Amino acid sequence: MEVLLVLLVLGIGVTVGYYFRRTIAKHDAETAEAKAEKVIAEAKDKYREIIIEAKNKSLEVLERNKQEEDKRRKELLEVQRRLEKREAMFDQKLLEFENNRTRLAEKEKSVDTLKEDLQKIKERGMEKLEKIAGLTKDEAKQVLINNVESEVKDELYSRVRKLERQTTEELEEKSKHILSAVIERCATSHSAETTTTTVTLPNDEMKGRIIGKEGRNIKTIEQLTGTELIVDETPGTIWVSGFSPIRRQVARVALEKLMADGRIHPGRIEEAIEAAKKDLSIEIKKAGEDAMYTVGVGGLDPKLVQILGRLKYRTSYGHNVLQHSIEVSLLSGLLAQDLGADVAIAKKGGLLHDIGKAVDHDVKGGHPEIGYDIMKKFGLPEEIAKISLEHHQDHPETLEGVIVKTADAISGARPGARKDTYEQYIQRLDDLENTAKNIAGVEKVYAIQAGRELRVFVQPNVVDDWGAKKIAREVADKIEQDLKYPGEIRVLVIRESRVEEYAR
Repeated sequence: MEVLLVLLVLGIGVTVGYYFRRTIAKHDAETAEAKAEKVIAEAKDKYREIIIEAKNKSLEVLERNKQEEDKRRKELLEVQRRLEKREAMFDQKLLEFENNRTRLAEKEKSVDTLKEDLQKIKERGMEKLEKIAGLTKDEAKQVLINNVESEVKDELYSRVRKLERQTTEELEEKSKHILSAVIERCATSHSAETTTTTVTLPNDEMKGRIIGKEGRNIKTIEQLTGTELIVDETPGTIWVSGFSPIRRQVARVALEKLMADGRIHPGRIEEAIEAAKKDLSIEIKKAGEDAMYTVGVGGLDPKLVQILGRLKYRTSYGHNVLQHSIEVSLLSGLLAQDLGADVAIAKKGGLLHDIGKAVDHDVKGGHPEIGYDIMKKFGLPEEIAKISLEHHQDHPETLEGVIVKTADAISGARPGARKDTYEQYIQRLDDLENTAKNIAGVEKVYAIQAGRELRVFVQPNVVDDWGAKKIAREVADKIEQDLKYPGEIRVLVIRESRVEEYAR
């Protein structure tokens, strides 16, 4: 009985649980469905809001685009209106221009007609005047010119002379001012080299070592350098003598190397001389480069710079030619600047005007021609190379040539620039003039260009052209025989006739 009761209670509990669980599940399902419907309803509401908002924004964009389009349309209409207005104005101007051109053409025709009428009237008037005067037009013109010329000839002549005198005085004053200013701005040192070079010895015992056994060392040095060593009783000194400064320099440097080394014998002497030549080559190139830097010139071939440096060991009347060339270059640059010439050409031409003197002992000919050939060989322009020829000519063709010639005269001709004292300078020029004064037919003799040119004026009624050539040769021979001078001297014989008459 109790078991049945338990089973009954258990069955009732199961049934009640089943119905209770079903009721709860049904309630849960209804709740979830309600939530889903709620979510769907909210989504629909959100969708409608978004659609409405998008439509509103689209309407705003369309409205904004419409406004911008209206604005652009108005601007285009304004531009079109302006163009139409300008086109109308242009058409009006074009019409006015055509009307003016037509009026001008009509006036031109009327002017041509008037010219023809005036020409006819003038011709008729001239015919009447010719009939009245009995002279043609050309004859009347000539009579009038002659009358006026006779009346104003003296007055014109006096005015011309006065203007010429004033112009000459002004030019001379200006040229003196320019030259004095340039000379004051440029003052370089001057050397006074001779034909001997002094070598200082550490002691007198060194003299015997330099001479060597039976004179073999000194003979080797003299043979290899082409110089002469003078050894006397002067303490601590020997002299190197020779006409070539480069050879003397090689000998001096070689002697100094030998004395520093202490080994003096023929084999070592050859090595020292070769080393001295190499050192001198470097020194010569450096001297050329320093000269270019000093005057502000560049763009020269290295071999030409080497030749330029050789001028450091070349003298003219005791004046170092490299220093002279630097001075001429600086003077030429200053003169060119004041006269409006090409400063670069003047400087370069002044620096290289005596380049021929670097090799004139080895090459036949005068240094102007040698210098010209050297500069053309290294590709320098004709206007620069020609300066080498023109600086010894009377009338250079270019302004730069005149400037370099003037600078050369300033540098070389002034007293003190050369080795000579003033008295020796005057005496040398006097001796040069006296070589031609005693020749028959010679009237006047002038030494110019610091003694580098001798001008001889002969009597034209005594000396003919052939005689003038003979006098030139005779004077040149006398100079070569009687005088000592570096380089060359130009002898110019002038034979001219002058006829003078006076109208009283």
